[in-house]
Amino acid sequence: MDKHVILIVDDEEGIRAQLKWALADSYEVVEAGSREEALSRAREKKPEVVILDISLSSREGAAEGLELIEPIREFDPFCKILMVTGHGQKENALRAIRLGAYDFFSKPADLEQLSIIIERGLRVAGLERENHALSTTLAQMKTFDAIIGESSQMREVYKIIKTVSSTDYTVLITGESGTGKELAARAIHAASPRNNKPFITINCGAIPENLLESELFGHEKGAFTDAHAQKRGKFESAEGGTIFLDEIGELSLKLQVKLLRVLEDHKIERVGGREEIRLDVRILAATNRDLTDEVKKGTFREDLYYRLSVIAVQMPPLRDRGDDLLLLATNFLGRYGRENGKSGLSFSEAAARAVAAYPWPGNVRELENKIKRAVIMAQDKRIKPSDLSLPSAPSENGTMPTLQDVRETAEKNYLMESLVRNNWNISRVSRELGTSRTTLYDLMEKYSLKK
Repeated sequence: MDKHVILIVDDEEGIRAQLKWALADSYEVVEAGSREEALSRAREKKPEVVILDISLSSREGAAEGLELIEPIREFDPFCKILMVTGHGQKENALRAIRLGAYDFFSKPADLEQLSIIIERGLRVAGLERENHALSTTLAQMKTFDAIIGESSQMREVYKIIKTVSSTDYTVLITGESGTGKELAARAIHAASPRNNKPFITINCGAIPENLLESELFGHEKGAFTDAHAQKRGKFESAEGGTIFLDEIGELSLKLQVKLLRVLEDHKIERVGGREEIRLDVRILAATNRDLTDEVKKGTFREDLYYRLSVIAVQMPPLRDRGDDLLLLATNFLGRYGRENGKSGLSFSEAAARAVAAYPWPGNVRELENKIKRAVIMAQDKRIKPSDLSLPSAPSENGTMPTLQDVRETAEKNYLMESLVRNNWNISRVSRELGTSRTTLYDLMEKYSLKK
């Protein structure tokens, strides 16, 4: 094991020799007899402890050693500087402490005391380095590309993203609506060697099936009515880069077959075309469905599922992310406050409790929309629960929300869960809840529920 490095700075050779003799068995000892030599040795050897004579000068009463404290700490802010003082130099010793020295001792040195001070300084320096490294890591882990979060679940997501980004493997990103699946896909692309090529996204559930095939693979002129010119599809537009297929679970079985061929052969054919077009495109996909259930029901091809899920990333729901909730809320409040000329906004205690108590079935997207609304609605610098359109949570003294608040919260949560479960299909939600579409739209407007 390497020894800790100690630098002794003193213009008296005899004192340097005495200290070196006492310390050489336990430490790697380096000597310097002048300011210039001290700076050179500090730069070269990077000592963890410096024993510095406060009177490093031939001038009577001078304290040139004080002038070395700052430049030595610039090389290493965790380096512990021990000042050696003479009789009557306590004032300078205290000044040295104010300048950043760790401790001081008087000549002649008590070697046992000096060893204790050195060991204590090394332990403190070690703890400071560990804390700094941990703080740096946590600061980096709070965000990944545009994703925000430092919970253990999100750190696991970041780790997977870092690992898969350098490969060309297909990645399946799963999670509830609003958890940030597209942000994860963009982060994978941004950290990949393809980051200077296109990132193309398409929502497979937002385009009718008869148009989706053309959107994905393009078409030739005259392939169908209104095909007045040749059109390149999303796959061709993504050449060299990444295509992100959101809501892949909505893809019809017919298009699943065509996608499987792309994954196997890296070739496409435009609608109405006969020419095979070879592509270099990485495919990322996302879904809020359980595709294993869809495979069992026969609505999703098993072979395609295994092709897509070579690597899987599970985006956790907001309710499982602990302190990330407040971190995200604060970030959104600052961002949208600045965008709307309302910098300096903060949450009242009641608003903070309401945010913490709400289950957030719509996840990060719902939180972001609530914060946007609050910024617009806020009449002063303190956000209230009503600005967020959230019911008040019990306060620390036990004050409870009203019965009306409880009813509305339950109604809203139940409605939101149904919307998410049915992928915001209004007809299915209406049937499930046994209510008319008109009533459903009124409730969605009342509770500001938007996909």
